[in-house]
Amino acid sequence: MDGRGRPWRDHRQVVNGVLWRLRTGAPWRDLPDRFGPWQTVYERFARWEADGTWARLLEHVQVRDDAVGRVEWTVSVDSTINRAHQHAVGARKKGM
Repeated sequence: MDGRGRPWRDHRQVVNGVLWRLRTGAPWRDLPDRFGPWQTVYERFARWEADGTWARLLEHVQVRDDAVGRVEWTVSVDSTINRAHQHAVGARKKGM
């Protein structure tokens, strides 16, 4: 809590709401009631994004998982070449 207003809603409930929203891609307003008011979940998400909390959590999880060998640091490069259709290569020429 930041010293004003009501006590903060349970972090676990809010984080689960954020994860549900990110997993489904649904609008914030469609957040199920079990996660609390959508405005509360969105505001906590936005606040934590602005202050770097999400970035620190991700870094912590990555460091922890790397330490126990759960992160694979290999890179796969695909050499597929995509070409435009012959009729999409340029503008029409004069007289055509």
